[in-house]
Amino acid sequence: MGECQITNRLPIRNPIQTVGIIGSGPAGTTLASLLAMKGVEVTIFDDGRRPDLIVGESLIPAVVPVLRKLGLEERAAAICQVKPGVSFTFGVDEKVEFCFQSLAGSTVPTYAYNAPRPAFDRLFDARADELGAKRVRARAKIERVGGDGLRLAGETLAQAPWLGGRQPDLLVDSTGRSRLFARTMEIPSEVGPRKDVAYFAHYEGFVEEPPRGQVIIGRLAAGWGWRIPLRDCLSVGVVMNKEDAAQLGTTTEERLEAAISRDPVLAAAGKERRRITEIATYTNYQLVSDRGHGPGWVMTGDAFGFVDPMLSPGMFLALHSAELLIEHLDDLPAYSREMRTLIKAWMELIQYFYDGRIFAMYHSGMELERRLPNRIIQTLHRFFDRKIAAMASGASTTSRFGHGMLRIMSVPGSWRSDPAQLAIR
Repeated sequence: MGECQITNRLPIRNPIQTVGIIGSGPAGTTLASLLAMKGVEVTIFDDGRRPDLIVGESLIPAVVPVLRKLGLEERAAAICQVKPGVSFTFGVDEKVEFCFQSLAGSTVPTYAYNAPRPAFDRLFDARADELGAKRVRARAKIERVGGDGLRLAGETLAQAPWLGGRQPDLLVDSTGRSRLFARTMEIPSEVGPRKDVAYFAHYEGFVEEPPRGQVIIGRLAAGWGWRIPLRDCLSVGVVMNKEDAAQLGTTTEERLEAAISRDPVLAAAGKERRRITEIATYTNYQLVSDRGHGPGWVMTGDAFGFVDPMLSPGMFLALHSAELLIEHLDDLPAYSREMRTLIKAWMELIQYFYDGRIFAMYHSGMELERRLPNRIIQTLHRFFDRKIAAMASGASTTSRFGHGMLRIMSVPGSWRSDPAQLAIR
């Protein structure tokens, strides 16, 4: 996990020599660092305001190679909790566990991290600064040019005198869910089937289940909940339909506390709980912009599209969007196609968890293994575990074989259990 030292900069083989990045979340600052490594002049426009709590604290193994590429893993490990895997609970006595150790020999590590954001995000800020990215600490204003163009407003451009009054060769929207470019250009979006709201806070006094760092996802009577172990506290949140949430109370405090108290698993683990932060609220999951680029501009991370907190792909999509853009600076349509393919693959995978098919497959598989305890069935079980873990880790989320396997197996996989009975409402 050693820090890498950037000792030289290679000129990028692209006519893009100056880039303006609006927003300094992980997507924007990762892109700034990668561009600076290639000798591109980067300016980040951001006012630096961040909420105290940010959704997306649980990471997946595919994030770790990006941390290494940036020379940040040691810094991240110093503040993060190692995450060995994820467990899904169904009431008090039933659990499905995924362990990243099954990924040994794959393209990603056998662990991930649970990150204390926004402290984790500041690591990316600091790295971009170290590599030479310049900053304008103000909210950027942009203007439409013609039918499809964008440019920095004059007052914003004037705050970056090193640009000499010239517009950057490329403008990048890394404003996250603010989606500045999409709103300015009035670009429609494709919205997913769920209309959920999430409430979460940090707690002390919650009982943590072994192994240390294991994330717990639990199905609730309505929606689902998470428990994410951080180094000094536990992040506890619930995700549910807005109408169901409204039945739990009129304030965010009432709704989160009622959701915890009414669930037997959360209530038992949180008998001695003490909330140590305010409650954060997030809405608008599952959204993808119909278009992610135009002449001289492009979107990254959540500004392009966000999937869902289930399976925790958000940080990976943010960081990987920066990697993909670096690969396709001279071909923005190719970048947009790859991003849409990746986001769609995550949406499809997550839907197997929401509609209960993945859990019905596990129920049926465990029953088959009980009835026919032979090596062939056990080998198939391990193979299935590894494939699902690889897809959910980011190692092979877009795998045609993996998605084909799920589609095929989900039909006979429901012989023992009805997926509808295991679905998350």
